[in-house]
Amino acid sequence: MTDPFAVHAARYDRWYDRHPRAYAAELTALRALLPPFRVGLEVGVGTGRFAAPLGVGFGVDPSLPMLALARTRGVRVAAARGETLPFPDDHFDLVLAVATWCFLDDPAAFLAESARVLTPDGHLLLGILDWEAPAARGYLAGKAEDPFYRHARPTGTRQVDAALRRAGWRTRIWKQALMAGPEDPSPPRPGHGEGLFAAVLACRA
Repeated sequence: MTDPFAVHAARYDRWYDRHPRAYAAELTALRALLPPFRVGLEVGVGTGRFAAPLGVGFGVDPSLPMLALARTRGVRVAAARGETLPFPDDHFDLVLAVATWCFLDDPAAFLAESARVLTPDGHLLLGILDWEAPAARGYLAGKAEDPFYRHARPTGTRQVDAALRRAGWRTRIWKQALMAGPEDPSPPRPGHGEGLFAAVLACRA
């Protein structure tokens, strides 16, 4: 199967320019939860649209064209998947993953790898499109025609929260945004289940 993220990397990147309100809302939700950190890694870094503004210096992604764009934004990159990270134990104090969960082959392996490369007091920060939220219905209705999301697995925040709990991520703090869809400029709210975009900060303590 042709990798759409390799073939359409520039098209993917332009989405953020065409939808500045959605992009800003997603960044705001993530920044609301972003803890102090020294060395961060983004899994599924894509074109660096989140790692760069959030100060995350390292990123991995399987798509070489996407990594080339991330590098232009100052992110140090490597070709890898979240289920097999090429880093030693206790190497980062933040792992970030935005719009990555629904493309993972093995979410449990990703969570295990994230725990392995994080320091004992490190944090995992996820950004998720909540496929079960009311705001997602119209937005995701045409996913079969979308070159990216037609390969995604439908994912809800309840499913992600349960997976985090099973994997031993005890503390989980949620924020949600885009309550009325991708053009909603309202600030993020606590919780999950209503907004098209949700962010969760998790730690094992």
